[in-house]
Amino acid sequence: MTQSPRPGHAVDPKLLEILVCPVTKARLDYDRERQELISRPARLAYPIRDGIPIMLADEARQMDESELAK
Repeated sequence: MTQSPRPGHAVDPKLLEILVCPVTKARLDYDRERQELISRPARLAYPIRDGIPIMLADEARQMDESELAK
């Protein structure tokens, strides 16, 4: 089940500074519009639900080349 982004739920910037990809340990990029944390090395997008990052590889969305180029 996919949830749409909710503008009222922002992710704490301090939290974004310390979170890393659980697969690669690489820095994550925040996609505010899609409410996802992006791991370019792993090619995964971790969802953010109600302001809470879901940092499970099983919950992440695989990204394709066109999305990674953005």
